[in-house]
Amino acid sequence: MNILMTLDENYVPQGRLMLETLRRWNPEEISVYVMHTSLTEKGLEELAASGCRVISVAMTGEEFRGAPITDRYPPEMYYRLLAARYLPEDLERILYLDPDMIVLGSLRELYDLPMTERIFYAAATHLKEFWRKINEKRLDLPQDGIYVNSGVLLMNLAALRKKQDEAEIFRYIRDHEKALWLPDQDIISALYGDHILEIDPYVYNMTDKLLMLRPEEEAWMNLAWVREHTRIVHFCGRNKPWKKNYKGLLGTFYQEALAASKKDSAL
Repeated sequence: MNILMTLDENYVPQGRLMLETLRRWNPEEISVYVMHTSLTEKGLEELAASGCRVISVAMTGEEFRGAPITDRYPPEMYYRLLAARYLPEDLERILYLDPDMIVLGSLRELYDLPMTERIFYAAATHLKEFWRKINEKRLDLPQDGIYVNSGVLLMNLAALRKKQDEAEIFRYIRDHEKALWLPDQDIISALYGDHILEIDPYVYNMTDKLLMLRPEEEAWMNLAWVREHTRIVHFCGRNKPWKKNYKGLLGTFYQEALAASKKDSAL
């Protein structure tokens, strides 16, 4: 299983914990490609302490000299968008995971999803139809596409290498600069929304908002349901369980993973 991460030194502890939970539920060879600008050897070694094979893909930022670069659009934003160009050519697919996640089950079924040449990504959406319509106007989304959360992306690298146009990405950013709120997922959704295979967010991209704000769903406020069905818990946004002001129920799984990690380290 090939995994992609992009992070800096500040997220190494969370990244290691995520990889430890990934490894716990997926006892197979896992190769983690880490695209980064400034990770130290110590940071890479800490990620490797998860038991996964870690491969550093060091970037300088100069790779995107022709791209719009600002405080809102740092070079790191492009790593996920243009991963197909910088990862080894023999990789046909890779699963991108944000570091602020806890894995609760096997990801093999997700990883092996059939993807034709027309499908560039498999990802989940967190938005209901009303907000999708808002984003459709804001970003010129394709009518048949979806707006995704880019924290979990199964990437069809083979198809992206053949069909992705870097100049189109840079041009889209310049033309829509003022409309972009969450640039990487805005861009993926706008340019490739009709080339995305939709996956279940409650299984593969569960958040506190999904759990707590949709009483019509079976999963509503139901941690037992999460334990049985969810494979990935995602602490996206500013509400993080390692911060003092965290509010939510899913932090239970973060604390359990942290306790298991400390126990394993003590052995």
